[in-house]
Amino acid sequence: MRDFIESIEKTYPKNSVLIIDGENHVLGRVASIVAKLLLRGYRVYIVNSEKIVLSGPRRRVVEGYKLLLEVRTHKNPYKGPKRPRNPINLVKRAIRGMLPKESDKGFRAYKRLKVFIGVPEELKDKPMIRIPFAEASKLKGPYVYISEVAKELGWSTGE
Repeated sequence: MRDFIESIEKTYPKNSVLIIDGENHVLGRVASIVAKLLLRGYRVYIVNSEKIVLSGPRRRVVEGYKLLLEVRTHKNPYKGPKRPRNPINLVKRAIRGMLPKESDKGFRAYKRLKVFIGVPEELKDKPMIRIPFAEASKLKGPYVYISEVAKELGWSTGE
């Protein structure tokens, strides 16, 4: 991981835009790299966020996320914590959890992040970065796409 970040720092100047292709990448591994890059001053765009994977059997992963949706308050259960249901916000939430919460540094880093479903027209011809050690092909067990989890949580694709 350290070698990858050092190679990025040698290749791209600070404050430049890095476009990361999330297709077949593991969520936690991508999130940790992106959080480090954001804290070092880069603007990071993640494309193909719906094709990011979560490791583990489908049933266990979906049940874990559904348990989070059941958390409510006693005072007014309808105003309980709002949880993300679409792939963009699920990815952003994972990255936000790896940034410092109490400092202005973490807030400014989070504002430099953009996540997209698919590849937008303005980014199609730009070079995209793949993270070699975050590839889903390195997983030994089963995995599930984040779009499948989002559909189970109630996300509609708008089609």
